[in-house]
Amino acid sequence: MMRVWILPLLLAVAGSLVAAGLIAKGSPGEGAALLALFVLIATLNSPLIFPRSISDEEARRRSEADGRPIVYWRPGCQFCMRLRIRLGRHAGRAHWVNIWRDPDAEAAVRAVNDGNETVPTVFVAGRPFTNPDPAWVRERLSPTS
Repeated sequence: MMRVWILPLLLAVAGSLVAAGLIAKGSPGEGAALLALFVLIATLNSPLIFPRSISDEEARRRSEADGRPIVYWRPGCQFCMRLRIRLGRHAGRAHWVNIWRDPDAEAAVRAVNDGNETVPTVFVAGRPFTNPDPAWVRERLSPTS
């Protein structure tokens, strides 16, 4: 679980140190602006902007019941972030599984991507699609939730 927070924490600490240095040198405005930028980047690389992750087993069960896609992702992945942002308010209609929190999810992604942790990998009706176009994923999301 800690692995998903390493990059965001490092960004926040680095931003704090740089901001403190700028403030100590008499540039509080620059320090505050830089700190805000680092915190924004840390937030974007954290699990906070993604819908709550569920287990691989639970996602498969729910997907069979409601037909919604399963999105396998991991924090810090720019392509996952792109998909999440482009799905907008519709992102919560998919079942999100963090592969760093679930060994079964990691194995599922590796099985369909030649042993690599290539994400986002989206399963629609049991078929995998690696790094699909966000517009295509949005079309497959159920209009009811």
